[in-house]
Amino acid sequence: MKIKLLVFFLCFGFLTALGQTKVSGYVFDENNEPIAFANILFKGSTEGTISNEDGKFYLESDDKWETLIVSFIGFEMLEIPLTKSVTYNLKFILKEEASSLDEVVIVTGKQSKKASENPAIRILKKIWERKRLNGLSQFKQYEYDQYEKVEFDLNTIDSALIKSKLFKGMEFVFEEVDTSNVTGKTYLPIFLNESVKKISGDNVTNKEREDLLGNKNSGFSNNQIIIDFIDDLYSEYNIYDNYLKFFDKSFTSPLSRTGVQTYNYVLSDSAFIDNKWCYNIIYYPRRKNELTFKGDFWVNDSTFAIKEINLQASKSANINWVKEIYIEQEFEVLNDSVFLIKRDYFLSDFAMNKKEKSRGVYGKRTTLYDNYKFNQPKGDEYYDKVVYNYDADVYNRKDDFWKTNRLEALNKDEQGVYKMLDTLKTVKKFKRLYNLGSILASGYVEFPSLNLDYGPIFSTLGFNEVEGVRLRSGGRTYFGPNDLWRLEGFVAYGLRDDKFKYGISGKWLLDKKSRLTIFGGTRRDIEQIGASLTSSTDVLGRSLASNAVFTAGANDKLTNINLTTLGLEIEPVRNLGLRFNTSYRTLESASPTFSLDYIDPDSPTGVSSETKQFETRFSVAYFPKREMTGFGVERKNKNDNFARLFTQISKGYKGILDSDFEYTKLQFSYIQPWQVGGFGRLTTSIEAGKTFGEVPLALLSVVPGNQTYFSIYNTFSQLDFYEFVTDTYTSLHVEQNFNGRVFSRIPFLKKYNLRAVLSIRGVWGELSDENIALSTTGNLVEIPLIAPDSRVYYEYSFGVANIFKVLRLDFNFRGNYLDNPGARRFGVTGSFGFYF
Repeated sequence: MKIKLLVFFLCFGFLTALGQTKVSGYVFDENNEPIAFANILFKGSTEGTISNEDGKFYLESDDKWETLIVSFIGFEMLEIPLTKSVTYNLKFILKEEASSLDEVVIVTGKQSKKASENPAIRILKKIWERKRLNGLSQFKQYEYDQYEKVEFDLNTIDSALIKSKLFKGMEFVFEEVDTSNVTGKTYLPIFLNESVKKISGDNVTNKEREDLLGNKNSGFSNNQIIIDFIDDLYSEYNIYDNYLKFFDKSFTSPLSRTGVQTYNYVLSDSAFIDNKWCYNIIYYPRRKNELTFKGDFWVNDSTFAIKEINLQASKSANINWVKEIYIEQEFEVLNDSVFLIKRDYFLSDFAMNKKEKSRGVYGKRTTLYDNYKFNQPKGDEYYDKVVYNYDADVYNRKDDFWKTNRLEALNKDEQGVYKMLDTLKTVKKFKRLYNLGSILASGYVEFPSLNLDYGPIFSTLGFNEVEGVRLRSGGRTYFGPNDLWRLEGFVAYGLRDDKFKYGISGKWLLDKKSRLTIFGGTRRDIEQIGASLTSSTDVLGRSLASNAVFTAGANDKLTNINLTTLGLEIEPVRNLGLRFNTSYRTLESASPTFSLDYIDPDSPTGVSSETKQFETRFSVAYFPKREMTGFGVERKNKNDNFARLFTQISKGYKGILDSDFEYTKLQFSYIQPWQVGGFGRLTTSIEAGKTFGEVPLALLSVVPGNQTYFSIYNTFSQLDFYEFVTDTYTSLHVEQNFNGRVFSRIPFLKKYNLRAVLSIRGVWGELSDENIALSTTGNLVEIPLIAPDSRVYYEYSFGVANIFKVLRLDFNFRGNYLDNPGARRFGVTGSFGFYF
């Protein structure tokens, strides 16, 4: 997500009909204090809004209205004549009603959490009791049509932007400028995506199927990266859930069972809506700087189903790059007892900061639902069916299809987006900017005429103790995102060791249904092989620790590796992958200050420096709830909130291709992210392994230290490389990101929107006497072979994330083994990233 988010700002940041009646202003009380959540509407209509935390509001209508009504419980209502179609920056003073204090509850400050004292809480409890009986959950099976349109608009358009050098030659785009009826800001539509889907589900088996019938967007019809980014950005949600996940953050729902501890609730009004008597409840957060909303909802008096709801993210909510979130949902009454969602509107204002006048990009999603059908059973094979082929027709539907399947016609602005982007694609300056965004997104420079990509560009320059400055050049074949085969290679050169390195790999998808793929490659390189416990199967993969300009101590324990591999993989069941491969490798120390020597009776000196090994591997990987995109030999993950289970058995053979050792190695890893409601995200991982047989240091399992100044998950920040070596190991890593839950309760820190991260990690391992003796040769630079067998080695860290929105610092403490030579008791590591 962080790469997509960065590219989103870089791609759309450069692009950083009027209604008949527009009005904006502020609402204050007689003490000049702003009144939040005051009601503002046009007299004689249902078109209205509420004031924000600063008392500010904006209201727009396509119709002509002559009177504005401003009201708030406990205050006298104001009626203001509107003499002009556009009236901005009004100031209204509401006077307190003389008898109001004895008759109503004023919507300010803390409200009672007790149902006996607060009628809104009594209604809320009825909603909890009935929520499983409302909506789709009351049916065994369901089916409906879904139409969705997502629009991105550059907002806060002014003359300085229009006349800027950035838009020179592209001034025609500003012909489509309009004004938002939610925020009152000018905006320019720059992108539109439409999709039509058929959704089917079974509540008995808890399965759902989504069929994409058509997809269309302005200028990027089959760009799967953009389409997936939109899907990931605006995920589905259910307002009855306790937590609503937006932009990878869990907001507490106003209908949550924990809502009483998070929100203030006030019963504001009651009225007939579509011939159903409904109560209106206003809610607002009890504390600032938490992931909460403010707004109101209408709930039916008999079914206690939601009829209408609006949610606006608190201005102080701890979320980056998003200045505003506004949501409206409407539910239709299918019969006397069934309320189903009819329309969902989601507006977000992406900006670099939350200042009122800052320029940003609106993201607007409108989703409509129709043609509901219920209790029509379908077999498991229907829901388990997977689409294996790319269907170009889905992304190239004709106008007749869209006229028939659009559940809401496009307005003038939306129609103009298609025409504008078609014109922009002919402008050279726009092409250059688009190509730059594409390079940053993929890391590759495209050469379409050659069907080649150059890159990854971020690996061009590196450094380590052996190679010194490392220069790398690489590329891959690329005919399209769904290629059935792909070749990739690189050449690198170290200025200090004066040696060339190279690698080439290839893969070919033989069968789309089973994803039967053959792969192979060869690589000659220098690498830090002690950077992970679970060994990689990527022939061109290279750890971050192999390139580190600044390290805690010398990063000189590097290995010359020559690796050749050939194998196949298959996915017989969705998200279950089986892989078998053979490999031959030679391993030798790349540094005069590091030894991989071992006792070798067959050597003239009794010692060998090079390990030669033929090996076979069989692995099983399972990723429940993983969603993928693409149909070719390479696919991408659409989500990251899934478990990763991996097990592998490796067998080494002595004598084959002059190999040196006979052994069997078992490995297992399990990584699980957990969404812990309002307490953020917990990530746990377990790794275990054992090697049977006598092997030298080059083939043992090294506990992954981390001498870099970067925070790298699944490594030990206070361990040096090769400080612990094992042939049997078990490790545990736990990391909790509280997403602002902690710092929001500290008065002098909460305004900075910092996020607390707590981590603890430990490892236990053994190393047999035979393996120690095998690698004890008397070499002056050989390392002591120590395993954490007397007690579990552990370390812990306290992190502060979201510093300047992009920086995280971890303060790491070593828990034990403090007497080890050169033991680092304390250290600071960091990382950068673009996160919401």
